[in-house]
This record gives sequence, C-alpha cells and structure tokens, in this order.
Amino acid sequence: MTTDSGTGPEPGGSGFEEDVTGGLPQGWARAKLGELGEWFGGGTPSKRVPEFWTDGTIPWLSPKDMGKPVLAGTQDLIHESALAASPVNLLPAGSVAIVVRSGILERKVPVAYVPFEVTLNQDMKAVVPYEGISGRWLAAVIASQERRILADCRKHGTTVASLEVSRLMEVQVLVPPYAEQLRIIAKLDNQLTHVEAGESAVQAALAASVVLRNQITGVGACGGLDGVERFPAPLEPADVDDGTLPDLPNGWRWARLGDIADVVGGVTKDSKKQSDPEYVEVPYLRVANVQRGRIVLDRVEKIRVPSKKAQSLRLEAGDVLLNEGGDRDKLGRGWIWEGQIENCIHQNHVFRARITRDVLDPRLLAWHANAFGKHWCDRNGKQTVNLASISLRRIKLMPVPIPPKSVQVDLVKSIESRLAEAEAAQQVTQGVYEQGTNLRRALLHAAFTGTLAPQDPDDEPASVFLNRIRVQRAVGAKSAKRKRAPRTTLPAAPHTSGRPVPSGTQEALPL
Repeated sequence: MTTDSGTGPEPGGSGFEEDVTGGLPQGWARAKLGELGEWFGGGTPSKRVPEFWTDGTIPWLSPKDMGKPVLAGTQDLIHESALAASPVNLLPAGSVAIVVRSGILERKVPVAYVPFEVTLNQDMKAVVPYEGISGRWLAAVIASQERRILADCRKHGTTVASLEVSRLMEVQVLVPPYAEQLRIIAKLDNQLTHVEAGESAVQAALAASVVLRNQITGVGACGGLDGVERFPAPLEPADVDDGTLPDLPNGWRWARLGDIADVVGGVTKDSKKQSDPEYVEVPYLRVANVQRGRIVLDRVEKIRVPSKKAQSLRLEAGDVLLNEGGDRDKLGRGWIWEGQIENCIHQNHVFRARITRDVLDPRLLAWHANAFGKHWCDRNGKQTVNLASISLRRIKLMPVPIPPKSVQVDLVKSIESRLAEAEAAQQVTQGVYEQGTNLRRALLHAAFTGTLAPQDPDDEPASVFLNRIRVQRAVGAKSAKRKRAPRTTLPAAPHTSGRPVPSGTQEALPL
C-alpha cells in the first residue's frame, strides 16, 4: 500500500531532529537521506521498439502504480531486451521507490517499499538501502517527512509538480539501530492496522453521507421527500435522450431548461488581446470555481474583455452556474451565484442559467441539475476516455421539474432542513476521522523519535554502521549502472529475493 500520511512534524518545526528525550535515543544517530542508500533514476524504453513492451516479465513502475488502497504490482512489464538498450535500471528487491514528478506532488509524496526486482519510469527515483538500513523502515521514515519534503524540496516554476532530488537527499532524519528499525516496523504494522480499520469505517460513513445528501436534493427537487403520491408527467420529446423521467406530484410539470431560463455560454480568453487598451479587466469564474453544490472563490482570476461583453455576461444574484465540460465528474455540476464579487463574469466552459418570470426557485434548479442533470448530461454530452462536454444547444434541452409556486417555499425549507441534519451528522463523522489522523500522526512521531519501540543496549549503534558507510563512500566505493541483479559495494540488508513476484505482492507501509 502506498503511503499517504500527511503526517510528520508541524510546519515550521525541525522535523524529527527534535526528540522527546532531550538528546538522541540510545544507539540512534542523525543522517541525511542521501547517506542511507544508493539513489537511481528511471527511464522509459522506446515505444517505437515493440519488442521492449511485448511478452514482458520485468516490472516497470510508474506513478500510476502508487495509488491507494493497495499497491498491487505494476501495470506494465518490459522485456529483458530493454535492459541493455534503453535508459532503465534493474533494481533489487527491497528498494524504496519515490515519485519525484507528478501532479500528485501538489498534496502528497507517494513512496513504497518494493519487495521484488523492478525498473522505474523517468518520473521516479529509487533508493537501494545500504547495509544496516531496512527498506521498510526507510520507506516509512520518508513518508513521515511528507510535509517537510513538500515544503522544502518542491521545484518552482515547473509545469508539473516535482521534487528537487538534491534537496530531498539532504533531508536529515534520526536513524535507529538496525534491529530497532525492525522492531519499529513491526510495532507500526500492528498499531496502524487498527487505525486503518477505523479509518475505513469512517470513510465509508462519509461516502454514505454524500449519497444521502444527493438523494435529499435529487428526490426533493422532484417532490419525493414527503410521501406525496406522484404520477407520470408528459414532456414533449426533443433531440436528446431523456431516459426515464421521475414521476411528479399532482400539479407539477416538466419543462426544458431553455424554456424557463436564459442560458448562455461564457467568454473565451483571447491572449493576443489582453493588452488591448480598449478592453476592461473583470474577474471571471472558471470550472474550478464552480463545484457541485458550492462556489469556491479562493482563487478568482481576471480577464480583459470588450466592455459590451463584460456587461452582457455580468453575473446577477440567483444565476445558476453549470459546467460545460472537463473531467467526467465536472460535467453539469454547479451552484447559485449570490453576487459575492462585483462585475464578475464566467468563462466559456461555464453556462449561466438565469431563470425567467420567477417560475422556479434557483435552488430547486441547482439541486436538480446536480442530481438528475449529472446523469442526463452524461448521456447527452460528448465523451472521451477522461473528458466530457455538452453543447449549449443540448443543455437548454435538459428536463426540469416545475412545482406550483405555492409549494416552492415550503419545499425549499423541507430540503434545507434535511440537508442541515445530514450536515450535522457528517461533521461528527469528520471529527472522528480527524481523531484517527491525529492518532496516526502521534504513532509516527513516536516511531521516529525513539518512543514507540524499546531500545536494546546490545544493538549495534547506528553510528557504527553509518560511519562504516561513510568511510566506504569516502574511499570511492562506486557501483556500476544496474542492468541485472545488482550488487553494490555496500550491500543491502537482507530482503526478499527472487524476481519478479506475481502481481499483488508489492507493498508499502500503510502510513
């Protein structure tokens, strides 16, 4: 399992260089990550050579293999012929793999202990631990430094988030004796098994609360919350796939979105004209600002547009914003603009629906669009592997339930009351989850400051094998580029041998 801890010392602290004993625990020493093993990069065998990727038996690890909940082997295998003819290194069982270039580094540092021989792609690094360093312990201690690594080792000015490996190798940690490393890992495995069981239960409860909220809003917008009898309601067919429309209470009707609202697309950014002195600068909303059930305004960009365009697209309180496309989960999602920012407009990937003649409360439209509308847009939009979009012409044809005006006020109150109850329960569950996070953090802090597992005076002190490593490195001990089962001048501590293990056996500490 990959690590996704978010744990470690609080920001601004000195990491695990500070320990609870007022000095180093018995037999412990300080060292940089770069001193604990031999570091190797990855590479990608040419896709133009089919035999490199045909009948492969050698695991080729990439960031996509590092996801939770289980790191179950690699998705790709390369042929043995790629070892001699491409920039890949065959690394031994017991290596530690780290993602150093990926969008995931915006929030976490995936790291894994790999118990079988492996090669890496170019976005990863691997550490082959030196004698006296447990690979499982090394993976765990790197994971425990996640916050510090993200704060201190990120490259700036790169399109894709990445780590400065030279800085990563300079990160200093406390190193226990080898025997104590094994005791720490055994203790962590035992304790974190219980923590993970609790986290899984809480996560299931949080997921159920999201489903409940969607049911409240989706069913409520169609009049199905209070046990009122409902009947099929007609809707004139259009050039779309409406699927099976929900039944509606007596007196309700179906309408097309374009019949009850003025629906328009937004502005397309023209980079060439952003310096035009006749254009005016205004804030504008992007897909990232328009979430399901909320508008997020922590980052609102500005754009220069003709003044007439700014005026025609200016948002008004009560406008319902719906996303035109992007990732599949973004299609059709949205919420209500409440006039939070003056003179704000929206980009071309966001539709604005302004209800006409006060025929429908905007909240009912937004709730319906986020429930029924999501699946309707999936059926009627354009789909690719990961992206989806829906045209302005089609979104105007989305069916919308219209209750009588006389019931809309009470209907909105009923839905909001149920949502408040669900929100209260969700907050309690979230609090339990945060308690688990704090417990995990406390366990890791104890593990890597010497208070989780007992010290044994008979253990070889870490300073002894660290000095041995430093002396051998100082006299120029170097290893050749790894192509086959590697042996370094500074041999790794005993690990599982053999190659490659069947899919499903790769593991990492569940931190």
